[in-house]
Amino acid sequence: MYLFWYNNLVTIEPILTVRFFKTAANNEPVREWLKSLSRADCKTIGEDIKTVQYGWPMGMPMVEKIEKGLWEIRTKDLSVGIARTFFTIIDQRMILLHGFIKKSQKIPLTELDVARKRLSQLRGDQ
Repeated sequence: MYLFWYNNLVTIEPILTVRFFKTAANNEPVREWLKSLSRADCKTIGEDIKTVQYGWPMGMPMVEKIEKGLWEIRTKDLSVGIARTFFTIIDQRMILLHGFIKKSQKIPLTELDVARKRLSQLRGDQ
């Protein structure tokens, strides 16, 4: 009973807020990608995103820094394989840039280029 009472009084605030990258046409590619996955896979990826949101800063094995301003969340044990979700952080906001199902050992350059392009658009480098 004590633990129940105590847990109801303690609230943990997230370290980061999570936002989806929006294209000029107001599409949210990561949200659309997540909706295309099975409910179970979407939930697993969402749990990993939430873990990073509440536990930032984090490192391997869940988060890997790809380059300056660009990280990936590494989600395993999906029905379709392994997922990667690229994100950046701007003003305590975690912005989800790109997600894909990984099919090879290395990050495909095309997937990395998509994330870089969206990061550049966010920064206004276009």
